[in-house]
Amino acid sequence: MNAFGDNFEQQSEVDPAAEFLAREQNALAGLEDEIPPVAAGAGTSANGSVNGDPVPKADDNDDFAGFTVPKQVTEEPEKIRKWREDQKARLEEKDREEERKKDELREQARKELEDWYKHHEETISKTKSANRNAEKQFVAETDEIEPGTEWERIAKLCDFNPKTNKSNKDISRMRSIILQLKQNPLQATKKV
Repeated sequence: MNAFGDNFEQQSEVDPAAEFLAREQNALAGLEDEIPPVAAGAGTSANGSVNGDPVPKADDNDDFAGFTVPKQVTEEPEKIRKWREDQKARLEEKDREEERKKDELREQARKELEDWYKHHEETISKTKSANRNAEKQFVAETDEIEPGTEWERIAKLCDFNPKTNKSNKDISRMRSIILQLKQNPLQATKKV
């Protein structure tokens, strides 16, 4: 099997976590000697803080007992601080502008809605009055029924202009039948 380059023999496996820990211990081995111990009375307050920073209590099994890592104080550069202030001011201005535009849109929508309701009410009132007038006219005409005028009355209710008809159905045959009946009405025969 070695001819194919397959090497299935058991090789010693290396634990990557153990290897990493060993490298880190070697790298950090000399740090204990470089950090000076903090004197008990120098800069400590009654609550156990050093220069206002709390000092963690050292455990008995801690390798760094009695040592503190100095806090790195990095002050923000003036340009970045100025940019943050300017950015904050711009964002506040944009927020005010957005609120103003929202208020304008709400007012415009309220006016448009009022106008729509007003127009809708006017349309409904006109339709109601037109329907009442049409009903009065229809009732007045029904009282004057004369024999032989039925098809003429039906023809009055129909719209025979094909250009004004907006329906999609073809009603030309119905129109032609109604016109024929209007011109040549059927004679009513009594059944005995």
